[in-house]
Amino acid sequence: MVKFNVYAVAVFLATCAVSGSAFVPQATQSVNQESALNALPPMIIGPMIKRMRQEQATKKQPMIEAEDARGQAPGIRVGGSAWKWPPIWPYGDDFFIPTEDQPEPSNPQQSLQNMAGMMGGAPQMPKPEDLEVEEIEKLDVKKYWGEEKGDVRTALDEEAAEKLTEHFRFYLKPGMSILEFGAAENSYFPKDLEISRHVGVGLNEKLMNENPSLTEKMMVDLNNVVPERDVDSDELRKLKAEPFDAVVMTNTVDFLTSPREVFRTAWYLLKPGGIMLVPFTTKNEKEYVGKFERAQVKAWREFNDDQHMWITGSFFQFSAGEGWEQLLGFDISPDSAKDNLENPGPLSMFQGGKDNNMYVVQAVKAAAADDIDEEDPEKSISSKMWMLPTMEDRDKKLVGPRLARGFIKATSEEKKSAIAANLARLPKVYEALIKMDQFAFTFQAQSQLAADLALDPDFTASDEQIKALKQGLGLLNPSKEFWEPVGMNTANVELSEKVNLLAYLVPRFGSGDEKQDEALLAYASGLEPTLAVVRSKCPDMPDSDAELLAAEVLAAEILIPGRSTREEFAAWLGSMSQADMEGLLKARRSYNDEASDELAAFRAAKEAENQRIEDLRKRYEAQVEKAREERTMAFNPRTKKFQVLSKDEDD
Repeated sequence: MVKFNVYAVAVFLATCAVSGSAFVPQATQSVNQESALNALPPMIIGPMIKRMRQEQATKKQPMIEAEDARGQAPGIRVGGSAWKWPPIWPYGDDFFIPTEDQPEPSNPQQSLQNMAGMMGGAPQMPKPEDLEVEEIEKLDVKKYWGEEKGDVRTALDEEAAEKLTEHFRFYLKPGMSILEFGAAENSYFPKDLEISRHVGVGLNEKLMNENPSLTEKMMVDLNNVVPERDVDSDELRKLKAEPFDAVVMTNTVDFLTSPREVFRTAWYLLKPGGIMLVPFTTKNEKEYVGKFERAQVKAWREFNDDQHMWITGSFFQFSAGEGWEQLLGFDISPDSAKDNLENPGPLSMFQGGKDNNMYVVQAVKAAAADDIDEEDPEKSISSKMWMLPTMEDRDKKLVGPRLARGFIKATSEEKKSAIAANLARLPKVYEALIKMDQFAFTFQAQSQLAADLALDPDFTASDEQIKALKQGLGLLNPSKEFWEPVGMNTANVELSEKVNLLAYLVPRFGSGDEKQDEALLAYASGLEPTLAVVRSKCPDMPDSDAELLAAEVLAAEILIPGRSTREEFAAWLGSMSQADMEGLLKARRSYNDEASDELAAFRAAKEAENQRIEDLRKRYEAQVEKAREERTMAFNPRTKKFQVLSKDEDD
């Protein structure tokens, strides 16, 4: 089975394609294939072909566990536990653009020369004329589907269509409401399937009018999206009031230029427990490709069927993450189909069959929590982050445990309510964080800052607070009256401590409280003299510790209006001895260590609980399997009675 690194696979397959050409007879040569093969000793060619066939057979083995296949339709190839994903969206900007819409330099030869110069250590600045890009007439999808292809049938191979109908019969039940993306003249549903509602969405109104199954139709361009959110259609958004039991998208995924947003839209419009089915044909189906190749995106035209299955699976993963359950891949190709899932290499010359392969990737919408569960806050917090834009799955997994721990430690309902409200504000924080250098400001540090902000009841992600955050991170020019002096007097503080300080300062902005604004300015102006006092009393203290201590004690007393006046703070600070200050610093360090230990223990306990549940599930599966193997009674659906059966009958 091909692993997910599609770029590496593409290079590998390209190499195989070049080397594999040596096995293809040239029309201009007179080659006696029989004598050429006979020229090789049987002891060499026989084992070689046998070994290659064995390797191919191994690759064709389904990647499933017994539990994956139980209760599912025939043809399952990839089970829920087999999918492996990178931590972030792995595709480039041009991956989902039709090949003909991708610009090329007007002088490709000069581009190669520039590249050669750079690789040779002598960078050459390209001339302006070399950077010119040829004007390309990009695909007008509304005109393409509504006019150019208005009368072009989307019919599938008859055998493939039968297989697809049987697959639909397994999952689509009477009384269901169904939303179909990319609807045309035929949905391939069982003819006797009586559904309550069938809404077709597409751009070919003429073909949709011919579809007898549709109860409603909408003219919507699925490639017109709000980035990282959904398809930009108010008509579709209104459908959320009455969500669907199933979303079907047959032979449409290959035309999507913004697949994540389309799959997000499907998630929004499904009921919890509703299923999304995404069938597609082999890329080798010449008639289908010949009709619609102009609209197919680069990913579909350059990769094979197996990779298409994994790429489609990734759309589920990177649209809602764990918001999709039971992610499965099926090969429902007819018996007459070729093996197009794998690259057969030199053995392809011996392969018969038709290019009528049919595949389906599908998943079920998980139920998101309405409220944060007091018993298991991490699970419900995670579900509330499934559809948050901007944040990668990696970010959600890092910030979730921190928020859950903070929720457990919250001492009032007001603080818990603030945490719940701030979950929806995390994307605004990450819009700033994603611009940071990940090496200087690690993903762990980013999650710490995001969580600490969300745990502060005063944080509302207002424009003033986000501006303060960006100034504190150095993404905007620092204000001279606040961030400049703060930055100068905390330059040596460790990163984790800077994160703590920033998370405490930012929520103090934009309060609308005049006294709070005065306190912020008092903090900025008082930091330098406070640091001077600390250094005078603790001359051997490292700069990082001295700056941290000064920033912390000043924040604790001055930033909270009414706690201490400047004069009171100065008198208190002046009365402290070196031992007092070192004791404060030690207590501060101890608090940090305890917090880190608590978080680690929280994560370890969660992992142990997850492992316990997984072990319990496996024991249950083993017991069920054993019971199946040893059972002596079975329900006979014909007689509607339980009956004794022999082992042979059970098999």
